[in-house]
Amino acid sequence: MSIDAPGTNRWYLSAAPMTRALIHLCVPMAAAMIVTAIYNVINAGFIGALHDTTLLAAVTLGSPILGLVMAVGNVFGVGGGALVSRLLGAAEHDPGKAAEIRHVTSFSFWGAIIVGALCGGAGLLFLHPLVTALGADATSMHATTQFIAVMLAFVPVLAAAVCLEQLVRAEGAARQVMTGLIASTIANVAFDVLFILVLRWGVAGAALAVGLANLVTVGYFAIWLTRNSAHLSLAPRWFTLAPHVLKPVLGVGVSTLLQSAFLIVTALVLNNLAAAYGDGPLAAMGVAVRIAQVPEFLVMGVTLGVLPLFAYAYGKGDRHRLTAALRGSAIAVGGIALTFSAAVFLFRDQVFSAFVADRSVLALGVTILTAQLVAMIANGFTGLLTSLFQATGRAMAATVLSVTQGVLFIPIVLLGNLWFGLPGIIWSLTLTETLVFATATILWLTSRHAITRDLAHGTPARAEELLAQAAI
Repeated sequence: MSIDAPGTNRWYLSAAPMTRALIHLCVPMAAAMIVTAIYNVINAGFIGALHDTTLLAAVTLGSPILGLVMAVGNVFGVGGGALVSRLLGAAEHDPGKAAEIRHVTSFSFWGAIIVGALCGGAGLLFLHPLVTALGADATSMHATTQFIAVMLAFVPVLAAAVCLEQLVRAEGAARQVMTGLIASTIANVAFDVLFILVLRWGVAGAALAVGLANLVTVGYFAIWLTRNSAHLSLAPRWFTLAPHVLKPVLGVGVSTLLQSAFLIVTALVLNNLAAAYGDGPLAAMGVAVRIAQVPEFLVMGVTLGVLPLFAYAYGKGDRHRLTAALRGSAIAVGGIALTFSAAVFLFRDQVFSAFVADRSVLALGVTILTAQLVAMIANGFTGLLTSLFQATGRAMAATVLSVTQGVLFIPIVLLGNLWFGLPGIIWSLTLTETLVFATATILWLTSRHAITRDLAHGTPARAEELLAQAAI
């Protein structure tokens, strides 16, 4: 069967009716993301079953480490995946260019592992100062140190898993990504039962479960790519530091790095400010964030799932398909965000009470959850426009959004704490996300004419430049 035949992953990127393409790319991603979100809630339940709010606080304090993993993996995964999809689209005009994809995927995969190992090693070397900087006090120090130490040991594995997820998606294989992520979640739950409930290893067991489950993910994606992909390769012999691979991958990836770095700073500031109000608010924040992730991950399924379609259409020079993909995915994001946010909001008391028995913590958690849901709606549309910028190689616009989020949040949360106390901290992220979405809208309005101009040439000038560089 031809790789472009109806029903193949390439066909969904290239020629499938838009509704079918969006369903194929986004529904499996949304399903996988929602399963992951549900797991995060269940994981909080496993920790909560030990009836120790210090452990919940330790997991919350350690969340920036997951941001570090996303930063490392997505620098190579998002940048490499976007370039792969653009090259696949451009290869419709020049099939010989598809060979360059092997260099891109090998560089991305091994780059994520190498940089992940360096970051994890550095974190272990400075473990105690790191734990202190994350906001741990005397009560939560021991548990937080255990959680972070195990997570740091697995950073190369976690980064590789994140990177591979992006590379597999780049070829339009959304169902395979869903299968890998769901398999990882099932393994994670099984490991949680063993390490937390049976062996009573607490937060160290929770971190170990995450690491081993992601090792399962790496194995699945690596085997699938080796057996099924016509273009992607992880073989070290294709690894290269050539500028025509390194520059476009890191050029787009740096926006993800900055975004993740600011997310880490955001978590650090939030944890340190919230810690001043006691373990109750910190625990409430951790549970509320996990509950809000259910609709948030559904939206992310759309914004992440559609990125390969954006990049492929842009690389191919198909203006109509790119426009239709943007319109359809925007409708999907709006519908999902409003519908599921309303559902979670209506049943917030029942859901939150399943994890926290303390009535004061419950009331505070409901307020935090409301703020998180409003922020999620704005963040969903920002994420969609960020995917568009990344897919079309507009690293500067994506980077501006990443920097804007960090630059705005710090003064907003500090002033919010100063003027309004804990409520100011809770609503600071909501205000920040709203302002970032306004910035994203302005960037889109100012760049859409340039994108249209590129597409008017048939094969975009940016894609042609990348391919010309690849031939040098």
